[in-house]
Amino acid sequence: MEKTDLKKILSISGEHGLFNYLAQAKAGLIAENLETKKRATFGAHARVSSLADIAIYTETEELPLKEVLRRMAGKLNGGEAPSPKGDPRAIEKFFGEVVPDYDADRFYTSHMKKILEWYNCLRQYATLEFADDEEEETKAE
Repeated sequence: MEKTDLKKILSISGEHGLFNYLAQAKAGLIAENLETKKRATFGAHARVSSLADIAIYTETEELPLKEVLRRMAGKLNGGEAPSPKGDPRAIEKFFGEVVPDYDADRFYTSHMKKILEWYNCLRQYATLEFADDEEEETKAE
Protein backbone atom coordinates (compact mmCIF):
# COMPACT_ATOMS: atom_id res chain seq x y z
CA MET A 1 0.00 0.00 0.00
CA GLU A 2 1.18 3.48 -0.86
CA LYS A 3 2.38 5.67 1.99
CA THR A 4 0.01 8.36 3.22
CA ASP A 5 0.81 11.97 2.31
CA LEU A 6 -0.80 13.98 5.11
CA LYS A 7 -0.59 17.11 2.94
CA LYS A 8 -3.24 15.52 0.69
CA ILE A 9 -5.46 14.16 3.49
CA LEU A 10 -8.15 16.68 4.31
CA SER A 11 -10.63 17.27 7.09
CA ILE A 12 -13.61 19.25 5.81
CA SER A 13 -15.84 21.00 8.32
CA GLY A 14 -19.37 19.62 8.28
CA GLU A 15 -18.35 16.43 6.44
CA HIS A 16 -17.90 12.98 7.98
CA GLY A 17 -14.53 11.27 7.62
CA LEU A 18 -11.35 12.23 5.85
CA PHE A 19 -10.82 13.12 2.22
CA ASN A 20 -8.01 12.65 -0.27
CA TYR A 21 -7.25 15.79 -2.31
CA LEU A 22 -7.55 15.03 -6.02
CA ALA A 23 -7.48 18.31 -7.94
CA GLN A 24 -8.18 22.01 -7.96
CA ALA A 25 -11.57 22.98 -9.39
CA LYS A 26 -12.75 26.34 -10.74
CA ALA A 27 -14.72 27.09 -7.60
CA GLY A 28 -12.76 25.10 -4.99
CA LEU A 29 -11.35 21.60 -4.91
CA ILE A 30 -12.20 18.00 -5.76
CA ALA A 31 -11.68 15.40 -3.05
CA GLU A 32 -12.51 11.74 -2.49
CA ASN A 33 -13.88 10.36 0.78
CA LEU A 34 -11.35 7.77 2.05
CA GLU A 35 -14.08 5.47 3.30
CA THR A 36 -16.79 5.64 0.62
CA LYS A 37 -14.52 6.58 -2.35
CA LYS A 38 -17.18 9.09 -3.42
CA ARG A 39 -15.82 12.21 -5.07
CA ALA A 40 -17.19 15.66 -4.39
CA THR A 41 -16.41 19.27 -5.18
CA PHE A 42 -16.04 21.63 -2.24
CA GLY A 43 -16.47 25.35 -2.80
CA ALA A 44 -14.08 28.09 -1.89
CA HIS A 45 -16.04 28.74 1.31
CA ALA A 46 -15.62 25.18 2.66
CA ARG A 47 -13.44 25.03 5.76
CA VAL A 48 -10.72 22.62 4.67
CA SER A 49 -7.70 21.60 6.75
CA SER A 50 -4.79 19.48 5.61
CA LEU A 51 -3.74 17.03 8.34
CA ALA A 52 -0.13 18.08 7.69
CA ASP A 53 -1.01 21.56 8.99
CA ILE A 54 -2.53 20.38 12.27
CA ALA A 55 -0.64 20.26 15.57
CA ILE A 56 -1.60 19.86 19.21
CA TYR A 57 -0.54 22.08 22.05
CA THR A 58 1.92 20.78 24.61
CA GLU A 59 3.39 22.58 27.59
CA THR A 60 6.49 23.50 25.56
CA GLU A 61 5.60 23.51 21.85
CA GLU A 62 3.12 22.49 19.18
CA LEU A 63 3.45 18.80 18.31
CA PRO A 64 2.63 17.98 14.66
CA LEU A 65 -0.31 15.63 14.18
CA LYS A 66 1.94 13.24 12.25
CA GLU A 67 4.08 12.76 15.38
CA VAL A 68 0.96 12.21 17.53
CA LEU A 69 -0.28 9.58 15.05
CA ARG A 70 3.15 7.90 15.08
CA ARG A 71 3.15 7.77 18.87
CA MET A 72 -0.38 6.36 18.88
CA ALA A 73 0.59 3.66 16.35
CA GLY A 74 3.63 2.78 18.47
CA LYS A 75 1.61 2.54 21.67
CA LEU A 76 -1.12 0.50 19.98
CA ASN A 77 1.31 -1.63 17.93
CA GLY A 78 -0.56 -0.45 14.83
CA GLY A 79 -3.85 -1.66 16.28
CA GLU A 80 -7.15 0.17 16.54
CA ALA A 81 -7.37 3.24 18.77
CA PRO A 82 -9.95 3.51 21.56
CA SER A 83 -13.42 4.48 20.38
CA PRO A 84 -13.99 8.24 20.21
CA LYS A 85 -17.41 7.51 21.71
CA GLY A 86 -15.80 5.90 24.77
CA ASP A 87 -15.40 7.24 28.29
CA PRO A 88 -13.86 10.74 28.14
CA ARG A 89 -11.65 9.98 31.16
CA ALA A 90 -10.25 6.90 29.39
CA ILE A 91 -9.58 9.00 26.27
CA GLU A 92 -7.77 11.64 28.33
CA LYS A 93 -5.75 8.91 30.09
CA PHE A 94 -4.77 7.43 26.70
CA PHE A 95 -3.56 10.81 25.41
CA GLY A 96 -1.76 11.35 28.73
CA GLU A 97 0.28 8.25 27.91
CA VAL A 98 0.84 9.15 24.24
CA VAL A 99 1.56 12.88 24.77
CA PRO A 100 2.30 13.21 28.50
CA ASP A 101 2.90 16.97 28.32
CA TYR A 102 -0.21 17.96 26.36
CA ASP A 103 -1.65 21.35 27.36
CA ALA A 104 -4.97 20.51 29.05
CA ASP A 105 -6.04 24.17 28.83
CA ARG A 106 -5.85 24.21 25.02
CA PHE A 107 -6.11 20.54 23.89
CA TYR A 108 -9.64 19.44 24.72
CA THR A 109 -11.34 16.05 24.87
CA SER A 110 -13.26 17.00 21.70
CA HIS A 111 -9.90 17.39 19.89
CA MET A 112 -8.76 14.02 21.24
CA LYS A 113 -11.91 12.34 19.93
CA LYS A 114 -11.36 13.83 16.47
CA ILE A 115 -7.76 12.54 16.42
CA LEU A 116 -8.95 9.06 17.46
CA GLU A 117 -11.42 9.13 14.54
CA TRP A 118 -8.70 10.24 12.13
CA TYR A 119 -6.24 7.61 13.37
CA ASN A 120 -8.78 4.80 12.93
CA CYS A 121 -9.81 6.12 9.51
CA LEU A 122 -6.20 6.32 8.28
CA ARG A 123 -5.44 2.90 9.73
CA GLN A 124 -8.41 1.33 7.96
CA TYR A 125 -8.51 3.16 4.61
CA ALA A 126 -4.94 4.40 4.06
CA THR A 127 -1.77 3.64 6.03
CA LEU A 128 -0.02 4.98 9.11
CA GLU A 129 3.27 5.11 7.20
CA PHE A 130 3.81 8.63 5.95
CA ALA A 131 5.14 9.65 2.53
CA ASP A 132 7.80 12.08 3.74
CA ASP A 133 9.34 9.74 6.33
CA GLU A 134 12.30 8.89 4.07
CA GLU A 135 13.06 12.58 3.52
CA GLU A 136 13.22 13.17 7.27
CA GLU A 137 15.47 10.13 7.77
CA THR A 138 17.81 11.41 5.00
CA LYS A 139 18.00 14.86 6.66
CA ALA A 140 18.83 13.28 10.02
CA GLU A 141 21.83 11.37 8.63
